[in-house]
Amino acid sequence: MLRLTDITLPLDHPPQALEAAVATRLGIAPEAIERITLVRRGNDARKKAAIKLVYALDVTLRHDGPTDEAAVLAAHAADPHIRPSPDTSYKFPTLAPAGFAGPRPVVIGAGPCGLMAALILAQMGLKPIIIERGKAVRERTKDTWGLWRRSVLNPESNVQFGEGGAGTFSDGKLYSRIKDPRHLGRKVLVEFVKAGAPEDILTEAHPHIGTFRLVTMVMSIRETIEALGGEYRFSTRVDDFAIETRPDRQNPNGRRQLEGLHLTTADGAAEFLPARHVIMAVGHSARDTFYKLHDRGVFVEAKPFAIGVRIEHPQGWIDKARYGTFAGNKILGPAAYALSHPCTNGRTVYSFCMCPGGRVVAATSEEGRVVTNGMSQYSRAEFNANSGLVVDIQPARDYPGDPLAGIAYQRHWESLAYTAGGSNYQAPGQKLGDFLERRPSTEFGTVTPSYQPGVHLTDLSACLPDFVLESIREALPVFGRKLPGYDHPDVLMTGVETRTSSPIRITRGADLQSLNTPGLYPAGEGAGYAGGILSAAVDGIKVAEALAKELVEG
Repeated sequence: MLRLTDITLPLDHPPQALEAAVATRLGIAPEAIERITLVRRGNDARKKAAIKLVYALDVTLRHDGPTDEAAVLAAHAADPHIRPSPDTSYKFPTLAPAGFAGPRPVVIGAGPCGLMAALILAQMGLKPIIIERGKAVRERTKDTWGLWRRSVLNPESNVQFGEGGAGTFSDGKLYSRIKDPRHLGRKVLVEFVKAGAPEDILTEAHPHIGTFRLVTMVMSIRETIEALGGEYRFSTRVDDFAIETRPDRQNPNGRRQLEGLHLTTADGAAEFLPARHVIMAVGHSARDTFYKLHDRGVFVEAKPFAIGVRIEHPQGWIDKARYGTFAGNKILGPAAYALSHPCTNGRTVYSFCMCPGGRVVAATSEEGRVVTNGMSQYSRAEFNANSGLVVDIQPARDYPGDPLAGIAYQRHWESLAYTAGGSNYQAPGQKLGDFLERRPSTEFGTVTPSYQPGVHLTDLSACLPDFVLESIREALPVFGRKLPGYDHPDVLMTGVETRTSSPIRITRGADLQSLNTPGLYPAGEGAGYAGGILSAAVDGIKVAEALAKELVEG
C-alpha cells in the first residue's frame, strides 16, 4: 500500500477527481487503482479566492494490474509525498502473564492522560486502581452547571476536577504538534471511536469531539476498564505520599522509594493505600498536590505558561475573514485561527485554545477566584468564536528561584479577577475599543457575551499585569491586519485566562519515573509533559508502558 500526501483539489471538486488526481500523481492509469482510503483531509485557505482541500491517502494497486507498488515507489523515489504506508497499528510492549499476582498499579487522575494510562494498563492485564478526587462525569457535569447557572462552586467537582479532566469541558480538540513516530496518537483516536467518538476524527486534519460526546465517550472507556478488572474510586483525594529512604550503596543519602498514598475517601474517612507503582496524572490545577509533592522532597521545577484573557467575536466575522466568499461552506465548517506576535518588550502574544462556534466558560476550581476557558460542542454551532489571547510567562524572568511561584502568581490574578467581576463569579470584561483607549466599559456593543454566570463590564487593568496589558495592546492592531475585524471596537475581552498549562514540571528520568522518587510516574499536562487532550493521552500511554515493563519484567 502507498501513502500519498499533499494531494490538493478545489473545494468543490467532484468525487471522481480524487481518483484522477492519484493516477496523475503516480503516473498510472486509473484502472490500476484497486482502492483509495482517506487518511487525512484538511484545507489550505491562504488564498481565500481559491481555497483548496488537501488530502493524505492510502492507495492499493491491483495485484493483477500492469504496475506494481515497488515499481511506482522506484519511479518516485525523489518525491517525499509518495512513500510506503506506515504500520499504524498499536503493539503492546509487554503483557501480564495469566494469573499475574503482582501489585496493582495506581493511576491518580481520570483525565485524558489518566484515562488512557488506565486503559492501556487494563488491556495489558494489570487491573489498575484509578483514584479521582472529583465525581463521575454525569454527576460532575451537574456540579459544573451549578457554577455556571447558580454561581455555586464545588471545589472538588468542577471544570478542572472529575472524570474526564479539564478536556471534557473544552472544544475537544484532538490534534497536536508532538512527534509521534510510533503512531500512539492513532491508538488514542481508535480507542475514542470505539467508545463512541465520531469516525471523522480518524481522517480530519483538525479533529474535535465536543463536550456532550466526550461525556458519553469517557463513560464507555470507564466501562471497558472495569470489564478488564480495573477499579475506580471517585470523590477520593490523595492527601499525602508515603516516601521512605532506604540505604543504598550507590547513593550516600540513601534511595527514596514511594510506598503508598494517604487518601480521604468519599465519606470523609482516612485510608492508606499501599502502592509502589503510581502514575501521577492530576492535571494542571491540582495545586494542593503540587505543594504536597514539593514538601515530600519530590523534584519539582518551574515551567513557562501564559496569562491573558478570552477574546470573543461573532463566528460569522471569523468565517468571512478566513474564508471570504466561501464563508459558511459545509465542508469547511466554522473557521478557526492561530495568531502570534513577538512584542517589542520581549514578550509574545498568541491565541490559545481557539473554539469556533463555542462559548467562554467559568473554569475556576478554587473559591474566591475567577478563571476563564473556552468550550465547543461537536456541531460548533453557537453564535460566537472565542480563544485565549495570552502572553508568555518565563520563570527565570518573572519569579526566579521558587519552583512553586507560578502557582501563587496565577492565584493572585485570579483573585483580582474575582473582585473585579463583582465577587460573585461573574467575570470582568471590557470591549476591545475601550481597552485600547484605557477606559472602563459601561455597555456592551454588537458582541454578546457567552460567559456564564455573567460578565461584569469594567477595566481589565485591575486584574492583569502591566506587561500583559502593554503586550496585548501592541498585538491587537497587528492581528486586525492579519484577520480583518479581529480588532473591532465591540469585540469582547473577558478575564482572566491563567490555566494555559501547568506552572510546574515534576521532572522525570529516562525511565519516566520521578527524577528522585522511584515508583512515581509523573504524566500528562499537570506534570508538565503535555498540552491538550491528545498529547496528554499519548503521554499516558508512554508512562503506562514504562510502568508495565517495570512491573512485569522487573
